[in-house]
Amino acid sequence: MFIDSKNAEEQAVLNLAHGICAAMRTAPKACGIDHLETAILTGEDKEKLSAEMRRIGESFGVSGSFFARDAGNVDESVAVVLVGAKYEARGLNKRCGLCGFEDCGACSGAGATCVFTPLDLGIALGSAVALASDNRVDNRIMFTVGKAAASLGFLGEHKLIMGIPLSVSGKSPFFDR
Repeated sequence: MFIDSKNAEEQAVLNLAHGICAAMRTAPKACGIDHLETAILTGEDKEKLSAEMRRIGESFGVSGSFFARDAGNVDESVAVVLVGAKYEARGLNKRCGLCGFEDCGACSGAGATCVFTPLDLGIALGSAVALASDNRVDNRIMFTVGKAAASLGFLGEHKLIMGIPLSVSGKSPFFDR
């Protein structure tokens, strides 16, 4: 069997993307409560994502040019890994107040989110990009990817989304950002 470098590299990225989803699942979370959702985008879904990123950027006008830049990075990537959480009060510590509200009920009533949600998301993202870097796969955490993924409903009710494009090439597409 002969496997050329393009196919070998694409397969390596896809295998790593699966491992990244596992790394985010096993990352430490507040009170051990897992509320994250992950997905991998390739092919047509990745193309829809980059098109939506460009559309969103256009709605920002000149100040949204970074959406088009990031969409170009997605186009140059083999796959994009998404991780998301729901905007909600989690009830981990009903009176901690770290969210800025008196208790979880007030947080929920205001439509705010528990402070532990973005903290858990950040820890999971750290695990993800560490694994990618350990495997010498170029990557970036992008909120622009997350905004477009949420707009397209890729993770359902999980609207606090970040994306990680993954690339293997002679020069990282993320280098000259």
